[in-house]
This record gives sequence, structure tokens and C-alpha cells, in this order.
Amino acid sequence: MKFAFIGTHGVGKTTLCFELAALLKKRDRVVEMVHEVARFCPLPINRETTTDAQSWILHTEIASELEAQHKAEIVICDRSVLDNYCYLLQAGRAPMIEPLVRWWTATYDLLIKVPIVSPPGFDGLRDTDTAFQRKIDETIETTLAEWDFPAVRLDRERRADWAADSLESILPLLGPVQQPLFGEAPSEATR
Repeated sequence: MKFAFIGTHGVGKTTLCFELAALLKKRDRVVEMVHEVARFCPLPINRETTTDAQSWILHTEIASELEAQHKAEIVICDRSVLDNYCYLLQAGRAPMIEPLVRWWTATYDLLIKVPIVSPPGFDGLRDTDTAFQRKIDETIETTLAEWDFPAVRLDRERRADWAADSLESILPLLGPVQQPLFGEAPSEATR
């Protein structure tokens, strides 16, 4: 299973990834995280991004997700290819990349959209311009609607509960935890 937190920069996706991973590990699930690959891009990002930069990010994201899927039953992604594509759109349309992004976006079992609750803080990398932050958020919403991809949208008023709300959205997709094949048989009282 693969889940991705989507949304503009500076909204708390990375924190949510760690919180959700911890909640799932407490339920004896094997979890692997795919960290935001844009942080490692050797090319310009943010408002100065280029098609080359976003292509690097897109392909690195896909490669990281493929690797993670072979390590764990659950993969949590700090962003999705859809987010990366929305940043790419700021540099101009890329018709040759869109089919790949649409196809790969369908591989997520669930997209969880994180809303803006405050302006982005300076972290040494991300753009702090609030207009740019909003523009990316709007582009993500527009793309989800145009491509008809469903997403769970977290409630901006429930920030303290986002991890628990995300877990509740995911649990129905996971099914029961595998019971041991060998060991004590269930007693009559537990059947």
C-alpha cells in the first residue's frame, strides 16, 4: 500500500509522515517513508524551477517509491508526483511528462491533501512567498479536479488531529493484521 501527503510547501507534510509512520508501527505494520526528494535536487527549485529540475525530481520520486515498495508493506510519501507536476506547471506546460504523472498518480492507494494553515517558514530551501504558496495549493486542487483523482482533505481546524485523521482514512484500506500461523489456537472466549 502506498499513501502520499500532498499539498504546497510549508504545510506540515513531513511532520505528518513521521507521525503517521509512528502510529502505523504501533499497530505492528512495516513502514517505509519516501522523503521529499526536491531537497536533494541539484537544480533550481521553487519559483526559479525549470523543466529539467522538475524532471529530475519526478524521476527521483518514482525511483524512491519503487525502492521503498520493495522494503515494506506500507509506503508513506512526503509528496507525490502530482505535487511535483504542479510545481513544474509554474515553469510551463510539459505535455510529454503529463501522461507519466497521470499514470503514476494512479498508483497511490490514497492521497491526503494537507491545507495551508500558516505562511511558510524559512528553512533554508523553500520559498517563503505566501502568494507562491497559495498558487501551488490552488494548482494542486485544480489538477486533482481536472484529472478526477480523489483525495482525503484534512480539516485546517483539526491540525492537532491530522495524524489520527489520516490513520482513520487509511485503516479501512489495510485490512486486519496478519495473525501468527503457529501458536496458541484462539480460545472459545476469543472466537
